[in-house]
Amino acid sequence: MSLYKKIMVSLRGGKHEYVPILIRQTEYLCKTTTLLAEVFGSVDPDLWARNEREIKSCEVQGDALLTEFHEMLSGTIMVQVNKLDLQSVSMAMDDCLDAIKDTSKAVLIYRPQQIDSQLEELARIAESQSRALLDMVPLLSDIKKNVTAISLCCERVTELEHAADDDYEDYIGVVFKNVDDVRELIKYKNLAEMLENVTDAHKKISDRVRNLLLNYLSD
Repeated sequence: MSLYKKIMVSLRGGKHEYVPILIRQTEYLCKTTTLLAEVFGSVDPDLWARNEREIKSCEVQGDALLTEFHEMLSGTIMVQVNKLDLQSVSMAMDDCLDAIKDTSKAVLIYRPQQIDSQLEELARIAESQSRALLDMVPLLSDIKKNVTAISLCCERVTELEHAADDDYEDYIGVVFKNVDDVRELIKYKNLAEMLENVTDAHKKISDRVRNLLLNYLSD
């Protein structure tokens, strides 16, 4: 660690005001992916509507958290890591919430005749990614101590995203082979793409954390 960084660390002490907000954002991710998995585990339009409303509410609260995060950073002179890196993590979480909200809304719009188990599995993968991120975020309060643990959580998110890619490709092949109704085929294809995008959005969060970690270690 450079002399400059040692001085900065000693000056800013152990304050990590950004971590509680990131934790709350990640809790919204966990809640909404669980609700999304319930949507894709049911053919009940009433459940779809209830969960979509709850997901929307979480997304609105997530927007407020992002604003709070920006205000906190702008009012803080020094933090443990680069402010832009922190901002990119928080914004990636907000983007992920948006993707989850859009996917739940799409189910209501499309009203598919059935929901295949492969779609539910993609939603469950996103749920697992959210839980891995929730395990990881508190570790940011002491990055130096938790470098390995943070990296392992990020790797877990990436592994799950790769699994989702494989499942998505397999499912698309099945749909095009077995579904004759073109309208239903388009619904299933679009929903699978949106779920795959949700898993991509989770990976983008872990990528932003990796970048934060790299910049912290290279200072």
